[in-house]
Amino acid sequence: MSGDFSKGKRGAVVKADPNKIRITIRLDGDIIEYFKRQVHDAGGGNYQTLMNDALRLYMQSEAEPLEDTLRKVIREELKLAK
Repeated sequence: MSGDFSKGKRGAVVKADPNKIRITIRLDGDIIEYFKRQVHDAGGGNYQTLMNDALRLYMQSEAEPLEDTLRKVIREELKLAK
């Protein structure tokens, strides 16, 4: 079965977000598989978006002083212990 692609257009189906920058990066295979599995288990999505979100959370956590983070964790644990 063949189709007529004479009026077809090349390029991305969905336009890339202009705020995103395309890079090449080498990561360990188990890291990639972890994020792909998370997306699969969630029923779909994009593993690269999930990785971007994880990096953003890390950046935000770095901006918050360790003492504040510890206080939050302790409060949450105390609530669970009641």
